[in-house]
Amino acid sequence: MRKLLQKIARLKVVVVGDLALDHYIWGDSSRLSPEAPVPVVAVDNETYTAGMAAIPALNLRAWNVGVEVCGVLGDDESGGRLRALLLEAGIRHDNGFVVPGLRSIVKTRVMSRDQHICRVDREDPPSAYAVGWKHQIDALRGKIESADAVILSDYSKGVITEEYIEKIQLTASQIGIPVSLDPKPRRPLRFHDLDLITPNRSESLELAGIGQDWYDRFPADEVCLSIWEKYRPRNLVITLDSEGMLLAREGRVVKRIPCYAQDVFDVSGAGDTSIAALTAAMACGEDMEAAIHFANTAAGVVVGKRGVAVASPDEILAHWVAHE
Repeated sequence: MRKLLQKIARLKVVVVGDLALDHYIWGDSSRLSPEAPVPVVAVDNETYTAGMAAIPALNLRAWNVGVEVCGVLGDDESGGRLRALLLEAGIRHDNGFVVPGLRSIVKTRVMSRDQHICRVDREDPPSAYAVGWKHQIDALRGKIESADAVILSDYSKGVITEEYIEKIQLTASQIGIPVSLDPKPRRPLRFHDLDLITPNRSESLELAGIGQDWYDRFPADEVCLSIWEKYRPRNLVITLDSEGMLLAREGRVVKRIPCYAQDVFDVSGAGDTSIAALTAAMACGEDMEAAIHFANTAAGVVVGKRGVAVASPDEILAHWVAHE
């Protein structure tokens, strides 16, 4: 594991996807409003973090990977704050992806102690965030040509389009680097022959076109075969929270790996950690089983923390030793 982390630290990865500023309002609530049956939160403080496609990028930076994230932002205060957070983390973001007059995506969560009261979203329609300008496409092509892997982080906000996936695949195939996708099937996209896709349980069911209740047994064989027939990914890794991960190739289940977490506090961001780890290991030439062990270890660290978090190399090594 230590040698793998050393190899990963020599990589350059481009993350393409939807960017958002995560805004948290923290406070306490001890009474209901006289105007409506809702809690009144007395605000103590506010915090900001980089969200959505920035999360796999933050994980990669925690492993000393050179990272550039390509996602459209506005030239507003929120976009500036998000770019400052990326810069502070050592993640590059090209000025060419800043669009005048666009509203940067902001997700505001109101928290009373550790209880999530509500979320307020500020965003434009998905078409506003699509990367369509020639200088953006040309810039992205140049970035991919000097990278070791590409991660497509789709949050259904508009950056990831079918045309964009094709252009990225073409450039990546010409230089022989892997392309991974974390899909959001609620906004259907046609794609095929990607090196890796990493849906979670519910996303894999949607991709397969299979409906089921949450308490039903997961129909792994049926899901994997259906996804293969529709999308033909070279590797399919389905993240199953406390049940671990499942690897499938050509529609057949190859491996199931149990969750390595000792305590599960919060699964937020576990999928982003997984695709970052899987892609980095693939880019180093590791086989998929070794990549999954690495990803499962990193995700096991993350789900043991509250909120969206990253796993440091030291934490990964300690967790790995504890589960050998």
